[in-house]
Amino acid sequence: MSDSTPPKHTWFHDALTPDLGILHRVEGFLYSGRSAYQGVEVIKTRSFGTCLVLDGKIQSSEADEFIYHETLVQPVMIAHPEPRRVLIAGGGEGATLREVLRHESVSEATMVDLDEQVVNVCRQYLPSFSDGAFDDPRTEFIVGDARKFIEESPRTFDVIIIDLPDPLEAGPAQALYTREFYTAVKARLSTGGIVSIQSESSRWYDLHAFAAIVHTIRQVFSCVAPYQVHMPSFSSLWGFSAASDILHPEGLTCEDVDLRILQRLKSAVRSYDGRSHIGMFSLPKHIRSAVEDARTVITDDSPLTVF
Repeated sequence: MSDSTPPKHTWFHDALTPDLGILHRVEGFLYSGRSAYQGVEVIKTRSFGTCLVLDGKIQSSEADEFIYHETLVQPVMIAHPEPRRVLIAGGGEGATLREVLRHESVSEATMVDLDEQVVNVCRQYLPSFSDGAFDDPRTEFIVGDARKFIEESPRTFDVIIIDLPDPLEAGPAQALYTREFYTAVKARLSTGGIVSIQSESSRWYDLHAFAAIVHTIRQVFSCVAPYQVHMPSFSSLWGFSAASDILHPEGLTCEDVDLRILQRLKSAVRSYDGRSHIGMFSLPKHIRSAVEDARTVITDDSPLTVF
């Protein structure tokens, strides 16, 4: 669909839960279609600029995507002593790939995404998100099932980043939030490797999914550090998990992080630094309690479903 101007006072309703949502004033509809796996839209909003929408939910916005993608990528990349080979599961916008390639140590960045249409739409309508990352000679982009790739590939990686959409019922990502999947991910890590996992909302009234994901990851990895950041376009806190059997990113000092950023990154980050790193891993008591009290283990036979 080509760009179109909506009627005055057109609003997009982004449902957060069955009982709560956000209204975004819409300035234009840039694209609307359906891939083989999900609904795909690109809308231009008054408050957050151009946004990618999958199955009716905003995934990222022009105004604040850098917060999400720096938070997902940089803590684990900085925690690893020398990340050279990196795997990204998902990451259709290309912004996760962009963040990985900031690191001079990276020699190979492999991105596996099931939905080529999402990638192509983002490259056309949201080119600033990838910022040329797909054309970087270190990039290997594979169209395919990330779980199948991880289960069948003999390759190992220093860092693996799981950047997937929500586990909607019967959605393309539901099988990539289970204990069996995280076990396969662990097998693809090189010695001393680390994983970053998009772990759903950590908003105070909706902690079940976040707590269940962290608890499930802890069945597989011995060192799991949940963390969070506030995402303005989601109007909420958003959760992440760093997982390893040896590395502890939450133990890095402010000075450690700032020095590694200075030494390793080819270009400046906008949101992430030593002080923000410390804040991300400093979860408030009620979230720590929810995570520690979690008993749900997500499995292939009992998958996680969010609204």
